Amino acid sequence: MLDHDRMSRGWRALAALVALGFAATALPGDASAHPHVWVTARSQFAFDGDNVTAIRHSWTFDAAYSQYATQGLDTNGDGKLDPSELADLASTNVEGLLEFDFFTTVKANGRSIPFTKATDSSMTFGDGVLTLHFTLPVEPPAPANKVLAVELFDPTYFVSFLFAPGDDAATVTGRQQACAITIRRPEQRVFEDEELSEAFFNALTSASKLSQDFATRAIVACP
Repeated sequence: MLDHDRMSRGWRALAALVALGFAATALPGDASAHPHVWVTARSQFAFDGDNVTAIRHSWTFDAAYSQYATQGLDTNGDGKLDPSELADLASTNVEGLLEFDFFTTVKANGRSIPFTKATDSSMTFGDGVLTLHFTLPVEPPAPANKVLAVELFDPTYFVSFLFAPGDDAATVTGRQQACAITIRRPEQRVFEDEELSEAFFNALTSASKLSQDFATRAIVACP
């Protein structure tokens, strides 16, 4: 049986559209398979000298999720979704994502960086998909003159994160010429084995090795 509370919290954090008691069968796709939502990510790492000052994310959701999340948001009826029509959804998204640490784990020179807020949130819609943009300030700025390691993953694997194809999926501003970026994109899987039930995924935590096997990573080396 599906854990409706966990499903609804995760869905709310991503789209702010799930009410209490929302049935899992209303979600797009097969409710018995994982993941349920796919995110293609791009990230920009802002530096000031040797210090990292912010991480700017752009997350593009899969088409099925995008269509579901944007139902009824074309308030002026012009057949398009303007950023102004998506502003409330973007704001609610980043507020909800705080509970999940923005699905972002960062270490600068081996030291973990916590995030307490997001800024500059916005959403765009184009080519049938929805993209969420937001900035995670590093306060105070953290020394990252050697290695900055960034992981994106959902410990429950309800959401799949994967850096976009190409070398420009992760970029640096402030010291572009001094840093080399390596991106790791894990193999994507959909679980349909009866032994891997919804209860199995509900039991996953941030300490679960399985979930981190599916983390998408960027390593920024600044010698």
